[in-house]
Amino acid sequence: MTNVAIMPVPTEQGDLSYRAVAGERHAQGKTAGEALDALTDQLSADETSTMVIVQSLRPDRFFTAAQQQRLEALMARWRTLRDQGCTLPPDEQAELEALIAAELRASATRAGALADTLGR
Repeated sequence: MTNVAIMPVPTEQGDLSYRAVAGERHAQGKTAGEALDALTDQLSADETSTMVIVQSLRPDRFFTAAQQQRLEALMARWRTLRDQGCTLPPDEQAELEALIAAELRASATRAGALADTLGR
C-alpha cells in the first residue's frame, strides 16, 4: 500500500495550495484533490492501493492557536516590510525564526504520532 500525505501550503499571496507526497514522489495543486490526482498520475499500477492523510492547519497540542496567530502576524509584517525593501527588527526576526522552528518540530512530532497510530 502506498501512503500519501496531503498538506496545505500557504502561498505568498495568502492563499493555500496543497502538496501531496508519497515517498520520493510529490505533486502540488490548487486543491487537495488536484494535488492527489497529479501524484496518482506518477504512481505505477503496483502502487494503486493508497492511503491518504490530509493534514489540516488547525491548532493542536503540537502547535497552538496562539503560536499560529503570532506566526501569521509576524509573516504578514515580514511580507509588508520585504515589499518596502526593509527587514524585521532583530527581536521580531528571532521570534519569527523560533516560531518557524517550533512549527517544523510540531510537524515532525505530529507525523511521528500519526505513524505510531498507524503502526509504522
